Amino acid sequence: METDKPRVLFLCTGNSCRSQMAEGWARHLHSGSIEPQSAGLETHGLNPDAVRVMDEAGVDISGQSSKHLDSLKDVHFDLVVTVCASADASCPQFPGSTRVVHVGFDDPPRLARGATDETARLAPYRRVRDEIRAFVEKLPARLQE
Repeated sequence: METDKPRVLFLCTGNSCRSQMAEGWARHLHSGSIEPQSAGLETHGLNPDAVRVMDEAGVDISGQSSKHLDSLKDVHFDLVVTVCASADASCPQFPGSTRVVHVGFDDPPRLARGATDETARLAPYRRVRDEIRAFVEKLPARLQE
C-alpha cells in the first residue's frame, strides 16, 4: 500500500457500518488526495442496510470487506478516526506521529432495532450516512491542522 497520500483509518468496533460508510465517502469524495481504510476491533461483515443507503447516495461499498485492525498493523496512518464510543474507549496505541481523533456517530443498527417497517429501519442509517458525509467532506482541512 505505497502512496504519497495521507493515510486515514476509520476505526469502529465491528467494521460493519459506520467505519465502512466513512471509508466509502472518503474514497468517493477524496480519492485523489486521501488513502482511506476502515477496520474494527472485531469483524462483523458488511451491514446490508449500510450498503443499501450508501448505494442510494451513489456510493457503492459492496466491494469493501470487514477487516480486523490487526490486518493493518504494518501500515502507518497519518490520522485515525474512531467513529464509535467502543472503538474510542478501546483504541490501541498508534506510533507517536499518528493523530487519533474521536467523532462519535450513533449506531444505526441499535437505533433501527424494533422498527416496524423498512422506512423506519433505514431512517437512522440515512441520517448517520449524511452526518458521516458532512464530517468526511471536511477531512482534507482536518489533515492540515
